[in-house]
Amino acid sequence: MIEQASPDRMTSREQAHLSILKVIAAEPGISQRQLAQRLGVSLGKTNYLLKALLEKGHLKAGNFRRSDNKLGYLYLLTPEGVKAKVSLTRAYLMRKEAEYVALKGEIDAMRTELSRQDAASTGEFLNDRSRVKG
Repeated sequence: MIEQASPDRMTSREQAHLSILKVIAAEPGISQRQLAQRLGVSLGKTNYLLKALLEKGHLKAGNFRRSDNKLGYLYLLTPEGVKAKVSLTRAYLMRKEAEYVALKGEIDAMRTELSRQDAASTGEFLNDRSRVKG
């Protein structure tokens, strides 16, 4: 079952899941330690998040031998994982686009306000100078 992420309320867990799915899609052989470093979270949290994605069926893990003769895991996105990644990406993009529109409106309003203030202060300055001369 694929959860539909709410575009306006993507949880931090959903954001972390999206980050993990994106990294693993690009680097299936990444270690948990490397993944934790990439995400900027603890190894324990990374393990917790990976287990959740494995339980949801978004990832599958297989053993493989690393070059240093240690056993590692190869994480692969399942078809459900690919669908979840698309859904989470869509929700994330919608939210960021809405934030962009709101921020652009705020910036435009601030520019308009500054232009009015500049015009008003320039006009006051000219009026003050004309009074001094006259």
